[in-house]
Amino acid sequence: MRAAGLERADKGNSEAATGAGDATLPHSIEAEQQLLGAILTNNDVYDRVASIIGAEHFYDPVHAVIYETAAARIVKNALASPVTLKTFLEDHEGLKELGGPAYLVRLAGYAISSYAVRDYAQMIYDLAVRRELIALGHDIADRATRMEVHSEPSAQIVEAEQKLYQLAEKGQAESGFQSFLRAVTDAVNVANAAYQRDGGLAGVSTGLTDLDRKLGGLHKSDLLILAGRPSMGKTSLATNIAFNIAKAYRKGQLPDGTEGAVDGGVVGFYSLEMSAEQLAARILSEAAEVPSEQIRRGDMTEAEFRRFVEAAKSLEACPLYIDDTPALPISQLAARARRLKRTHGLDVLMVDYLQLVRGTGRSENRVNEISEITMGLKAIAKELNIPVIALSQLSRQVESREDKRPQLSDLRESGSIEQDADVVMFVFREEYYKEREKPGDHEMEKMAAWQEEMERLHGKAEVVIGKQRHGPIGTVELSFEGRFTRFGNLVKPWQNAERDF
Repeated sequence: MRAAGLERADKGNSEAATGAGDATLPHSIEAEQQLLGAILTNNDVYDRVASIIGAEHFYDPVHAVIYETAAARIVKNALASPVTLKTFLEDHEGLKELGGPAYLVRLAGYAISSYAVRDYAQMIYDLAVRRELIALGHDIADRATRMEVHSEPSAQIVEAEQKLYQLAEKGQAESGFQSFLRAVTDAVNVANAAYQRDGGLAGVSTGLTDLDRKLGGLHKSDLLILAGRPSMGKTSLATNIAFNIAKAYRKGQLPDGTEGAVDGGVVGFYSLEMSAEQLAARILSEAAEVPSEQIRRGDMTEAEFRRFVEAAKSLEACPLYIDDTPALPISQLAARARRLKRTHGLDVLMVDYLQLVRGTGRSENRVNEISEITMGLKAIAKELNIPVIALSQLSRQVESREDKRPQLSDLRESGSIEQDADVVMFVFREEYYKEREKPGDHEMEKMAAWQEEMERLHGKAEVVIGKQRHGPIGTVELSFEGRFTRFGNLVKPWQNAERDF
């Protein structure tokens, strides 16, 4: 059946997408009518198609409104039928053009058998993707035709790739506004996932118990800044976390029915400072418990070398991917992350370090360029729905203070970094500074006090959480083994007592 209102919708949508109105976009009004009829006559059908399509995939805007209204009632365990939907839609202008509430009754008459609904839903989804591809193709061609000074071909390629990625992942090139109901449903699903773990983590575990307890794990779409002065162990902590996540990776079925990481995750590591080989050596040093300087020199006993080789073999299948291309522009960094997610999956992204990433080159000064980079990293976190951990240097003003513990104001170009980050953490090892305060051998009292202080600080590190958008700030104590560049969980005195008991 083709009502006048449907013909109007067809024509309007074609013109909006093609800009000319001279081509009919792929669609099937009949499939939409029959699927909606099936839902209105048997609400249980909705659960079978909800994971495939959403309101945005319907070609006719009135059908989209009917589907969204029915879905809202079904989710609340309320009946969605032509009679109950009439109350909410009888004043809808689009529905009036199709015959008003009587059209809902006609839809129920078009209902198909429940066994065919998934096929119809898939058909509607596929047609929606085709329409988006046509619209995207026209947009790419239109932009490529226009010769503009500020629109370089390389930037257009990155932008086109981004939109194609979104289309492949979500079935739509632009997400636009979404209803509050959908946002609330997503929030409830996240809370439910944490609840199902018996009060465990809502995010990906770092492998460091006390840090997980403070952060609740690494949350999707968050930008985390890990900052510190040189030699504090920023890269070591980042590689430890990356290794812990990749080592724990286990694939399985997620609550929404899709496949993904049920434990740990696939990690992408941008090493802009160190080579991939150096980074791998650090990880192997930790896994094999062989000091990294001995690995570099080849100064290992037979037993140590055997442990080193065995560790390398056990880590061959570890889903940790390293990109050591120097001075990457933020646009290329985003494009490569998208590609990694499409080909191998991606659950956590690390960037070592922020100040070595390049902007687009349009910024007049360094502060604006850093602002552009942090905004870009936050955009990657939201777009790919993953946590992004970016390392950052601190300014030298830390060294001039009596208390060397870092603060938010110590961040270089701090305004943008502090503003865009969801979490800001500082790595701090007091032992490093205390070691440089060693008194002379003739100062016996000072030497005794210094040795006592060094014993207290030996093998300890702190992660100071200076900002956390969704949780408390504070300090987390970790153990640090400099020989293996390894951070770990610090055993507290009362835990020792429990162990002895």
